[in-house]
Amino acid sequence: MAMHLQNDTVKFFIVGFSDIPNGQFPLFLFFLLVYILTVLGNLMLTVLISSSSLTNNPMYFFLCNLSSLDIVYTSVTCPKLIHIFLTNNGIMSFSQCIVQLFFFNAFWNTEYFLLTVMAYDRYVAICKPLHYTMIMNRRLCIIAAAGTWIGGMLGSITPTVPTAMVTYRAFNILNHFFCDIKALETLAIGNAFYIRNGILVHGLLCVTTSFICILVSYCYIITSILKIRTREGKYKAFSTCASHLSMVSMFYILLFDLYFRPKSTVSLSEGKVLTVLFVYIIPLLNPVVYSFRNREVKEACRKILRK
Repeated sequence: MAMHLQNDTVKFFIVGFSDIPNGQFPLFLFFLLVYILTVLGNLMLTVLISSSSLTNNPMYFFLCNLSSLDIVYTSVTCPKLIHIFLTNNGIMSFSQCIVQLFFFNAFWNTEYFLLTVMAYDRYVAICKPLHYTMIMNRRLCIIAAAGTWIGGMLGSITPTVPTAMVTYRAFNILNHFFCDIKALETLAIGNAFYIRNGILVHGLLCVTTSFICILVSYCYIITSILKIRTREGKYKAFSTCASHLSMVSMFYILLFDLYFRPKSTVSLSEGKVLTVLFVYIIPLLNPVVYSFRNREVKEACRKILRK
């Protein structure tokens, strides 16, 4: 109870990019443009897939979920950052900070769970093509998609609860542009051990498990592709998973670089740049890399424009 009363008075001042005084307006325009393009790009892809027959294809069904996820994932932090640029007021209450942390972790968890399901979908499509429609039926796709969202929410409890339970000073300067768990760990008084344990458990149960599942799926996929005799067949098989593989590679490289590299080897400015790439640029690129170069998506877009 005493901790609860204390935390009701705790405030966090989000430093953001105030260490670049001459770059505030360009940075404001940059993040505003990135947010608008991310929302519009992913929203257009979601509407396009939902209003066409593409939604009957498991790959596009999961892409629709991914686009919806990227919209809410970016919206957890970017509007607040834009508000800070406009008002120069980076103060957040303890409850606001913990809520932001919870939903950021939840949607982040959902993203790599969804990437894992999509890797399995590509595995079935390439390694078991004759049984693809039977295995990846509508019921399984809906259960898998719902499981990623529910699993993301549940997985967020592990790192968020320990972060909310530790003690903080009444006023804290948080040198980041949102309530990131690694930044909050540095502000905890005395018992950051619980936060580190929460990060460790979360990393082992969620991140590592998802990464291993994706790695195993692609080992089988690559093995199957190498067994194809014709060059055209190999190219066609690889092209079906090239977009997913490229985005998964970028996602996990940035993830491990940000949260699993020793803090002493990452400067604050470098950490912010990597986080911008991880939190904003990947959701911006997802609709482009996955779908805008896809022939079926282009054809569906033409049909809608004709109507």
